[in-house]
Amino acid sequence: MSKVAVIMGSTSDLPVMQDAVDILEGFDLEVEVDIVSAHRTPEKLFEYGKTAHERGIKVIIAGAGGAAHLPGMIASLSPLPVIGVPVKSSNSIDGWDSVLSILQMPGGVPVATVALDGAKNAGILAAQIIGSSDKCTLDKILVYKEGLKEKVIEGAKTVKK
Repeated sequence: MSKVAVIMGSTSDLPVMQDAVDILEGFDLEVEVDIVSAHRTPEKLFEYGKTAHERGIKVIIAGAGGAAHLPGMIASLSPLPVIGVPVKSSNSIDGWDSVLSILQMPGGVPVATVALDGAKNAGILAAQIIGSSDKCTLDKILVYKEGLKEKVIEGAKTVKK
């Protein structure tokens, strides 16, 4: 079974990052959740980034607020795809510091970046990455997308005159 890691800088990020965990579990993917602070536990960050692929992790979702170094630092250490989730935190400048810290990565160190507090989309993107080589996950994504379509069609019926 493919595993996705969902990591964050502190427990205060969990209310946002839980959306990624929930959507991944909805696709029946195994999820590893951990706190890995780029600034307070750099040794753990280095170990985590260098060894995640050895534990069967296929994609890493990293959420962080403020200066938001976690996604980029993990991407610099790991051969795995990294999806960054900027988190609007209490020490954030309206979330823009987090967005730009994750988005503006130097060439050679890519981080896919979703919207501010967009952990749900990060989970969907991680599942789509896994689904590109796992038919079972791909089939679940197709069903999910069809559900989105049906929800819009049903919603349209309630507003049409």
